[in-house]
Amino acid sequence: MAEDRFSTTDDEPREGGGPSMSFLEHLEDLRWTLVKCAIALVTSLVICLFVCDKLAQVLEWPIRNMNLLEKDQPTVTLFIGQKRLGPYQVTPEGLPGLPATGTPHLVYRLELSGTGDGDLSTAAFKLDPKAEPGTSQVQLKNLNPAEGFMVAFDISLYFAMAISAPFWLYFIAQYLGPALRAKEKKLLRTWLGWGSVLFLAGVGLTFFILLPLSLRASIQYSNLLGFDPYDWRADEYIGFTGKFMFGMGIGFQLPIITLALVKIGILNYRTLAHYRRHVIVVSLILGALLTTPEVLTQVAMAVPLCLLYEACIWIAWYWERKKRKEEKAEQYQSPYSDAGR
Repeated sequence: MAEDRFSTTDDEPREGGGPSMSFLEHLEDLRWTLVKCAIALVTSLVICLFVCDKLAQVLEWPIRNMNLLEKDQPTVTLFIGQKRLGPYQVTPEGLPGLPATGTPHLVYRLELSGTGDGDLSTAAFKLDPKAEPGTSQVQLKNLNPAEGFMVAFDISLYFAMAISAPFWLYFIAQYLGPALRAKEKKLLRTWLGWGSVLFLAGVGLTFFILLPLSLRASIQYSNLLGFDPYDWRADEYIGFTGKFMFGMGIGFQLPIITLALVKIGILNYRTLAHYRRHVIVVSLILGALLTTPEVLTQVAMAVPLCLLYEACIWIAWYWERKKRKEEKAEQYQSPYSDAGR
């Protein structure tokens, strides 16, 4: 009788889940889940390869908008044939096409004219129509034949992972769903919702603010050292940008993990406050691992992570304070409830 009490059949539903499955059936289900995730990623990758030129323009936005952060004088670059001179800081007086406001960057080309025997008698400067005011002077270059294909693949892969993320997250949740109770499914949906919001917040903060600041600082460092800072390899720029954005998006999951540990009782308010200094060091290390081992990007990534951790400390304090109030209220109510009985 005792044995029948605890025995289950394959068709008997688990608590809050579907019918029980054997180990091999779980492996088969996991295999099909991974296959569907791979199909979503490959499909997104193929689509991104067809529009790779448009995606490359999106990733070049921080370069084109570095000058929006400048507060100094406008700059001008001169081209004599393929030879580039500058950029040079100039005053606004006497420059055609220079707006009255803003700090644009203008590109001029020197055109030489003369007789047919090679005598160059006149020269004129012409505003390059391809370089509008505000265009960055940084040039992305591929330095070998295969580099163009690799850059296109890297760009498409980064965007494919972002586009396919909702699909493979859904497939994974679908695989785990039968093993979860209703309360656990609700927590999973909450985690996925807040995790997605924080990931997008980290990527947006990096793309619109931190990347232009970091790239501008990189140019200033190169100028300080006397190097030419305006010729960049395209593959290294794409790798830096992708790692920085995805690294910040992953780093912004810190509140989700920390508060989950607080909820299950592993961490509390005092523990979080005690390890505040340790988190600063860990944030700098994560900045080096997830972005590039350069001081500015490490600090740019560490500051938001530390602010998020500080927010977790205050949220944990609020939860503990609320819990103490509830326990105290129950203690006051229990004597009266016993007396009424």
